Amino acid sequence: MKRLSVCMATYNGALFIEEQVKSILSQLSLDDELIVSDDGSSDTTLAIIESFNDSRIRIVPSRRYKSTAKNFENSLRYAEGNFIILSDQDDIWYPNKIDAVLGILVDYDLVLTDCRVVDNKGKTMYDSFFNIRKSQLGFCKNLWKNSYMGCCMAFKRNVLNYVLPFPEHIYYHDWWIGLMVELKGKPYLYNQPLIYYRRHGANMTPTGEGSHQWSLRLKHRFWLSWYILKRMMVSY
Repeated sequence: MKRLSVCMATYNGALFIEEQVKSILSQLSLDDELIVSDDGSSDTTLAIIESFNDSRIRIVPSRRYKSTAKNFENSLRYAEGNFIILSDQDDIWYPNKIDAVLGILVDYDLVLTDCRVVDNKGKTMYDSFFNIRKSQLGFCKNLWKNSYMGCCMAFKRNVLNYVLPFPEHIYYHDWWIGLMVELKGKPYLYNQPLIYYRRHGANMTPTGEGSHQWSLRLKHRFWLSWYILKRMMVSY
């Protein structure tokens, strides 16, 4: 079994993907893997990834999901590592990211790290996402105002046993994973940034919802609560 699986979901990410893959590969050992699931990119995303010609990269069979959550789920299903790190296609990892999260996961099931928010040119917008989001642990707190952002999450393999498969009506995989670990595992909030989180016009609002209308926000919480209840009932 692999030591570590970095699971990445891609879609038309040619503009930033090279820099991100470089920042990941520089930290991977020969016993690690970078798994890429692509959601039908029409640009040169896959060609750029293939150009690395690195045996640690696995581009796995996929299809047009039209869903970030389903694309990540596909990547996770191919993971062989004892530890899992989620990765977006357009960020940049700090050089010590893997060492830092693996050290924490010795004692915890999931770690959520802070990040520095930058624009599409790499200029700092916010030094700390935790500060602007007022991030905290706690199931009820995160059901109401989510702090679990996938690109800042890493967890032990056993977490997959109770978060997969993702429910059909779950729009945000990271929110689902975080809430499930709040109930069944042991999460940890690491108050140091370990990635440059790139904000630009083509990516989603951090933690998903942003300024969505209230009806849609309530709908997300309803489905999350419903499926969490169902999953918890099955597990007992």
